Amino acid sequence: MTSDHASGKGLLLKADVVAEPFRDEVKTCLAQASRTPTLVGILGTSAAPSKFYADFTRKQCDALGVRFVLKTVGSAESTERADGEGVEEAIIEANEDQGVDGIMAHGSSFTCTCRERTPLQIVSPLKDVEGLHFKFHYNLYHNIRFIEPTSLTSSVASPVPNSVKDDVPPPGMVKSILPCTPLGVVKCLEHIGVYNKILTYGDRAYGKTITVINRSEVVGRPLAALLANDGARVFSVDIDAIQEYTKRPRTSSEATRKYLPHHVAHPSQLSLPECLAISDVVISAVPSAEYRVKTEWLKEGCIIVNVAADKNFEKDVRDKVCCTSGIV
Repeated sequence: MTSDHASGKGLLLKADVVAEPFRDEVKTCLAQASRTPTLVGILGTSAAPSKFYADFTRKQCDALGVRFVLKTVGSAESTERADGEGVEEAIIEANEDQGVDGIMAHGSSFTCTCRERTPLQIVSPLKDVEGLHFKFHYNLYHNIRFIEPTSLTSSVASPVPNSVKDDVPPPGMVKSILPCTPLGVVKCLEHIGVYNKILTYGDRAYGKTITVINRSEVVGRPLAALLANDGARVFSVDIDAIQEYTKRPRTSSEATRKYLPHHVAHPSQLSLPECLAISDVVISAVPSAEYRVKTEWLKEGCIIVNVAADKNFEKDVRDKVCCTSGIV
């Protein structure tokens, strides 16, 4: 973390500072494992961002001690093939290979529409390391945090614990997989102190107003849901509309409900400047080199997080915020 406090500029937090304890935890677990796990990456597009992500994944796996195997199909393999061609077959092969422990499908070409999302649903939930399978999506949006491993291969949902006091799974249960980038942003906010540790687990973002710009199915929407399920008031901003995510107010009947309270989305009548003016945290994930959030719209002393590969904030943003972080 670098500080220009004397000059009145906000703190700049590097994501590596947040990630290091988790890297150490993974290395410790791998050192106790009976064998080296294998992660298969499937690259089905020639798009530069997807190739970059695959290369980044390889470097991280090498550093942690995970065996990474990249399979190229579609346009990544040949210019004569279409984006996504051969992805389904490669996923099925990896599903059936008992030597493969995890699968990642690199490529925005099959993460956008319902039809194009089909390959991701072919990934076995037992090997899905990104939390993109519909079972994990359902859990995320319904605030179901822990599952019985056997439920991943069954149509019967896991029982929901009566009381959840912390993020340690009850006996016989494990954490439901969450998409990595939204979870990474949450971990950054926890590190900064946006989450209040003296509040009840699952409600530690209560009292915070957060704006998430870009409601993509991969980052923006699940991130907004995670934050709202943790108690925050969240404005989810997209090109055509602004929605408000909240799990409040609660009704009296929820005291005896089977499942934990989860967020509900409502249309918002506020404009983007109005949302930003009351937001304690602003997260932007717009994949555009031209897009910028105007500094004058931001609340004095807020926290900003840049998730996009491009800079989404103006150059003078640190003159107004208390902390800025970047995570890709």
